[in-house]
Formats: sequence, structure tokens, C-alpha cells
Amino acid sequence: MKATGKYEAMFVVNATLDSEEIAKVVNRFKTLVEENGTLESIEEWGKRRLAYAIDKMTEGYYVVMKFTAPTDFPAELDRIFNITDAVIRSLIVVEEK
Repeated sequence: MKATGKYEAMFVVNATLDSEEIAKVVNRFKTLVEENGTLESIEEWGKRRLAYAIDKMTEGYYVVMKFTAPTDFPAELDRIFNITDAVIRSLIVVEEK
């Protein structure tokens, strides 16, 4: 069996997209986590003001996911966050035991 870890991923979706497109992006990552691990919780914080403008955007749609997955999965998830145009920022952290 592969080693697993507990992780928390936060990503910010471009808030200029319509609600249907935002939901598609959120569901895409939710499904990706469920296929590769166990999704423990997902919180959609909704539209929030960014601390600083990113590509002239001042708002983002925040999503936080907590999950358990094999230790090699976060790197792949991060790669997919980075190549997804709708995601403007992302962060994955290991939760302490």
C-alpha cells in the first residue's frame, strides 16, 4: 500500500467567470481528488476581495478542500492547478498529524 497523507488545498478561481463555469472548475477538482484519494470536506467561501490585484483582478472565488491521498498526488494536483486558466492562485499544505 502507498503512503498517504492529509492535505489541505486552497484555490482561487477567476471570479469574472459566470457561476456555472465556476461550479464546473470546482467540480473538476473535487472529482480529481475523489478519484485519487478521499475528500474529507470542501468549503466554498465564495467571492472575496483579493489581498492584491492579480492580472488586474481584484476578486476571486475561494475554495478549500481537505483530503487524504497518496503522497505523490499533491504534486500532480498542483501541476493541474497551474495549467488550469480559470485558477488564478493555489496552495497545497500538509496537515500536521
